[in-house]
Amino acid sequence: MDAPDIKTPLPGPKAKAIIERDKQFVSPSYTRDYPFVIARGEGAVVEDVDGNHFLDCAAGIAVNSTGVSHPDVVKAICEQAANFIHMSGTDFYYEPQVRLAEELASIAPIDGPVRTFFGNSGTEATEAAIKLARYYTRRHGIIAFLGSFHGRSMGSLSLTASKVIQRRGFGPLLPGVYHARYPDPYRFKGSADECAGECLSYIRDQLFTQLIAPDEVAAIVVEPVQGEGGYIVPPAAFLQELRELTTEHGIVLVVDEVQSGMGRTGKMFASDHFGLRADVVNIAKGIASGLPLGVTCARADVMSWPPGAHASTFGGNPVSCAAATATIKLLKDTLVANAAAVGAHLVNGLRELQRKYALIGDVRGLGLMIGVELVRNRETKERAIDERNALVQSMFRRGVLVLGAGKNAIRIAPPLVLTTSQADSLLRVMDEALTEVTSPLRT
Repeated sequence: MDAPDIKTPLPGPKAKAIIERDKQFVSPSYTRDYPFVIARGEGAVVEDVDGNHFLDCAAGIAVNSTGVSHPDVVKAICEQAANFIHMSGTDFYYEPQVRLAEELASIAPIDGPVRTFFGNSGTEATEAAIKLARYYTRRHGIIAFLGSFHGRSMGSLSLTASKVIQRRGFGPLLPGVYHARYPDPYRFKGSADECAGECLSYIRDQLFTQLIAPDEVAAIVVEPVQGEGGYIVPPAAFLQELRELTTEHGIVLVVDEVQSGMGRTGKMFASDHFGLRADVVNIAKGIASGLPLGVTCARADVMSWPPGAHASTFGGNPVSCAAATATIKLLKDTLVANAAAVGAHLVNGLRELQRKYALIGDVRGLGLMIGVELVRNRETKERAIDERNALVQSMFRRGVLVLGAGKNAIRIAPPLVLTTSQADSLLRVMDEALTEVTSPLRT
């Protein structure tokens, strides 16, 4: 199916009933933008419990990289589950974990031999990276970036600087964490290189001279494309010079590829677009097509901590490892290339809509990691926050699932199986939704 098919008013009666049960028994801390209750799916199309079909352009928050229940992934899961579901790589050995570690060593954007620590999520990958960097360098300081999202457990939350609600009420957080500005070329008054230079100079001239000496910094943690902060693509010079800066001062460069990795950007990792080679790379979300898995890959000499220094009972679960190995094969065979091709097609279509609607201030992204920033005025770039929220709701009512990113952007992160025909359906629905919340440009 290429187009959405909404049969009942949303939410339907079955969805309403489940949502009421959820309100009674499930933590209220979750954020649900609209009342979608999934029953099943295939590829980039999902069906709710009332029989409505939606085009999924959120992919479980960029997780369902191969689509919903890809048959190759399901086959790998079932075969492994029939053999054994759990044995704990913390205390025992099993080949699925070793095989996946070998695969990751061959594709991770890291020079030289690579070792991998297995956890269950992106936030666990961040926690492992923090501990590893501190252990390796014998330093305490960590630098992250404003707008970043690295997880919600206490260590990773200390690095996260996306929304106040995520931090409010949980302090004091991890000491020794500092935040620098992430380069946003759209909102910077100057060239991309000047934008990169200003952000780097803040680290050199202010953080390193006024707050923490570079020889006390264990790691700088950066997203090569900022995710929750707005799907912001930084200037290449920023990442390349950040690599030089960390090398100069013996600082571990941790690249958070949790959202941008595993083919999402039309290359296996976003780092590959910039020629960026890290010391540590965090991976999760799309790696196992929906099964819980987070990994911290590192240069072998960096990951030299002793037995007992860090572990996880469920990390690297054999079923998740089997799903990840099947996922990587699908990515290599067709899906990374498809993300690049369909992503380029989609960006072109979105820029056509930008020419039609003044509300669209910027269209940016790599592959199928695309951000659309909405503004009330293109000259002042006033953020169109309410309009963004209204557009998300309008697209849902028309059968397309999207999510916000940053204060006023929409993220488009569909499964990497998305077809050009489905991309065209997305563009048609967005066109209709934009007409509802704004007026086309007059010519």
